[in-house]
Amino acid sequence: MNKLILSKIERENLLNHCFRKLDKDYLESETKEQKAYGLVSGTFHEEYVAVNSIIPLYKNTRTSKEEKENMDNLMNKFAIPSETPLDKRGWVADPLELMSAINRCKQEKSELIGTYHMHRVSWEHDKLRDTPTVIDEELAKNTGLIMIIISVVDRENPIIRAFYEGDIKKEIPIIFQ
Repeated sequence: MNKLILSKIERENLLNHCFRKLDKDYLESETKEQKAYGLVSGTFHEEYVAVNSIIPLYKNTRTSKEEKENMDNLMNKFAIPSETPLDKRGWVADPLELMSAINRCKQEKSELIGTYHMHRVSWEHDKLRDTPTVIDEELAKNTGLIMIIISVVDRENPIIRAFYEGDIKKEIPIIFQ
């Protein structure tokens, strides 16, 4: 895949989700965290992948009994310390939301092509935070999915980049249309 086609509407959907979460404007039914995570549906073409829909995720099951130990272990092994404590970082999609997203893809005659999440805090060694971290790459390894990173470290100049399986060496250029 040579490029990812992202419409202005879907770009705005991505950014609106991030900004709403940054502003702590939470929906009643969602996990109240300044984290924007979601799924991306699309269609594969010979020379490009076209994004059809941005599908926000609302419920983070990362702290549930079933997920906590596994995610804590991954964070302790691969994550770089940040402003947010390791036991509060990461996102685990709710299985019902995931199934709903897959059904939506089928209805749209598209496929689940990737995930997205925002980075909001700069690091001393990574001021822009517009690339996947080690933990991002570890979680995306062998998924066959595109990872879209939205850096909102500078809210006035958000950066959107895409990487195959969260691998920084496999960036996919985004064409905004």
